[in-house]
Amino acid sequence: MPQVVIFMGSLSDEEKMRPCSDLLKELGVDHVFTVTSAHRTPERTARLVDEYEADGAQVFICAAGLAAHLAGAVAARTTKPVLGVPLTASPLGGMDALLATVQMPPGFPVATLALDKVGAKNAAWLAAQILALRDDALAAKIRAAREGFRESVEKAAASL
Repeated sequence: MPQVVIFMGSLSDEEKMRPCSDLLKELGVDHVFTVTSAHRTPERTARLVDEYEADGAQVFICAAGLAAHLAGAVAARTTKPVLGVPLTASPLGGMDALLATVQMPPGFPVATLALDKVGAKNAAWLAAQILALRDDALAAKIRAAREGFRESVEKAAASL
């Protein structure tokens, strides 16, 4: 039973979103990583949201470029947290995806992260933090990771 669902609008988005799945695996968060499109497969998107929510999914992560409607379509279907990762897939450099993801109507929020791989990683961290509200073991893993980040900065500073 996945706790987190990662949707990508296209298989070509996998390279940018793979860090999200990898980090959730590293943290021991059960998740699913799949492709669905708000425009090309709207029925599939709705069905998957309903099925995964019924199976206990707690957070949805949606990544898309261009029109980037996927996160909004999912937010319209569920009351679970939806995290959006805009992708750079057009000559507009991702600005189109960023605006489409962040500009949601009141009542249908999408927590919008950074573009591409940085956004993918932070979506995984944010999903884990949401789950850690009720999972002390996961919260401890997050604290340990942050301690590792702190130590790496201290080590880098000491090497100068």
